[in-house]
Amino acid sequence: MKMQKAVDIFGQWAKQGKDEGMEKGHAAAVKEMLNFAYHERYELGEKFSFLDLGCGNGWVVRQVAENGLCKRAVGVDGAQQMIFNAESRDSKNEYIHADIDAYRPFEKFDVIHSMEVLYYLKKPSEIVKEIYKHWLNQNGRLIVGIDHYYENFESHCWETKVGTPMLLIKESDWKIIFEESGLSEVTTWRSNKTEQWSGTLVITGKKI
Repeated sequence: MKMQKAVDIFGQWAKQGKDEGMEKGHAAAVKEMLNFAYHERYELGEKFSFLDLGCGNGWVVRQVAENGLCKRAVGVDGAQQMIFNAESRDSKNEYIHADIDAYRPFEKFDVIHSMEVLYYLKKPSEIVKEIYKHWLNQNGRLIVGIDHYYENFESHCWETKVGTPMLLIKESDWKIIFEESGLSEVTTWRSNKTEQWSGTLVITGKKI
C-alpha cells in the first residue's frame, strides 16, 4: 500500500467531518492534560499564552480560550482543511496553517499542548528541541498526548491501517527525547486507561 502524508489524510478526514469524531475520542485525555497545566498556572497566579500544536478543528483552542487566565490562544496545523474548519467555528482566536516540521512561531508561549501529533512528524526529537529553545517562555510547559506507542499494542497496526508513516517507540524513549531537549521535571503517565485500552501516554516537561 502506498503511504500518504499525514496532513493529506487528515485534510480528507476534515472534509468528511471525521474531525468531530477525533475530538470526542480524545476529550477525556485532553481534559486531564489541560487540568494539569491549569493547576500550575493557577499556582503561579499569572495569565498565560497557549499554543495547540496540531490543533485540528480548533476544539482545544476554543476550550482553553475560555479559561479566565488565558490571555491568548493559538492553533497551528498542517492540514489546510482543518484550519478552514477551525476558522469557520471560531473568529476570536488565531489559527495558522503551517508545516509543523519547519514551523517556528514569531512569539513564545507559556503552555504548548499537542495531542496525537508528534509521532507523525519526520523528526519529533528535533521539534521538541526547537520547542524548548524557541517556542517556550521561561517557566513554560510542553504537554503532549500520544496513543501510538510501543506499550499500546493495539496501536501497532495503525500505520498500515491509516496508510501514513508513524514513529513507534517506547514510553522510556519519549521521556529521553524530552529530557535531551533540555526540558526539566519530565514526567509521564497514562491517561484514560481501561482494561481494554493502555491509555493515552502523556509526556510533559518545563523550561526552567
